[in-house]
Amino acid sequence: MEYNSLKDIQIALLSGKTTTEKLVIFYLNNIESVRDLNAYIEVYQEEALSKAKELDQKIKHHPDTLGKLFGCIISVKDLIVYKNHKVNAGSGILDGFESQFSATAIEAVLKEDAIIIGRTNCDEFGMGSANTNSHFGSVKNAVDPEKISGGSSGGAAVSVQTNTCLVALGTDTGGSVRQPASMCGVYGFKPGYGMVSRYGLIAYASSFDQLGILANNVQDIDAIMSVVSVRDDFDATMYQTGLYCEQLSLENLALDTLKIAYISDAFENDALDPEIKSTSYQFLDELKSKGATVEGIHFKLLDYVVPCYYILTTAEASSNLSRYDGVKYGHRAERAGSPEEMYVNSRSEGFGKEVKKRIMLGSFVLSEAYYDAYFTKAQQVRRLIKDQMDSFFDHYDFIIMPSSPKTAWYIHEKPNDPLEIYMADIYTVLANLAGIPAISIPLGNNTDKMPFGIQVLSRVHNDRKLLNFCNQL
Repeated sequence: MEYNSLKDIQIALLSGKTTTEKLVIFYLNNIESVRDLNAYIEVYQEEALSKAKELDQKIKHHPDTLGKLFGCIISVKDLIVYKNHKVNAGSGILDGFESQFSATAIEAVLKEDAIIIGRTNCDEFGMGSANTNSHFGSVKNAVDPEKISGGSSGGAAVSVQTNTCLVALGTDTGGSVRQPASMCGVYGFKPGYGMVSRYGLIAYASSFDQLGILANNVQDIDAIMSVVSVRDDFDATMYQTGLYCEQLSLENLALDTLKIAYISDAFENDALDPEIKSTSYQFLDELKSKGATVEGIHFKLLDYVVPCYYILTTAEASSNLSRYDGVKYGHRAERAGSPEEMYVNSRSEGFGKEVKKRIMLGSFVLSEAYYDAYFTKAQQVRRLIKDQMDSFFDHYDFIIMPSSPKTAWYIHEKPNDPLEIYMADIYTVLANLAGIPAISIPLGNNTDKMPFGIQVLSRVHNDRKLLNFCNQL
């Protein structure tokens, strides 16, 4: 029993060809068959089956009351809170913690009759590009289990890749949805900043974090966005107008009327894998053949996006993660002679190596001696990047660039220089710095059969137009 989209599932449920219970059992069996990939931290088997039975009764007796997402089985990244369920953020510091409320996005999908099947593994507090920084171990790529899944939403990407759910909810701070989507051969969408409530997303860097969606097609992403993009008084950074459902729906975008740019600096970058480069240029040629205007543009700030991103996100992380001190909740060191020692021991034992590194870096750039030299300067660069992107969108409908400079690498490959891993984010952090919507769509496989994608970006409030465009592709 395999369905390609929510639409197919709902048709099958309403016609009696299958039941929600059978659907959940199918996904649960798939989860069990790929346990070794380590995509799930926890599976809500009994709860999912119970809700499936309830939904089947609703389909049978009250089909007119069904929500928009009935039949949609969802996995949730371990950075999104779900009431009365454990959440770890991929970290030991939150061992034993159970959330007392649900994220706004979780409440929205449950209200529309979606079923949550489990929480997925991720890099600790979303800090990583490979999903090898988790307290629960690395997530393996289903195409080649010796290779990474991408990060930080690697578990979410693999959950869709292996057909253990229909849709996965992740978070995207600098490409954490789009990069693993590219490496696992699925679609990964990051809405524009302020389009979806961040309430209930465990913070890494608040001005960058955004809920993201992974799926096997654009239509399912559209269905989720139609539900989760709702006004929320708990998130003061949300748009008050121009939310997803209010945006103009252009089902049939005429390609011959579109102007599309590609960032030539990104395509000619030495870091880009030759096979990805070649296939990406073929993709651009195909767009031209369909009548679209496709032009290369120069983005002179490309070399600054990664250092700007890491200065600002580590600064915000050092502030956001100060709440994990062993006092209020989560892990507390057993042996401590004083409050100060308890704080130090709790954080030293609870946080992983990568998180400690970024907290220290963030504390450094926020220190009095270096605040203006690093943090202030990075904020100025971020403004320049946003202004430059806005000026591009005055002339073009969409901008295209690679999703990742390379395909998934071997888990055991540990670069001596950490900057090598950070540079894996070179193409995805741009959208988060500018706060614009972006999606990674599957493009092909290299000679080793490893997937890779290509990224499409649009201006703010054009999330729906972006998805409609990608749906046509």
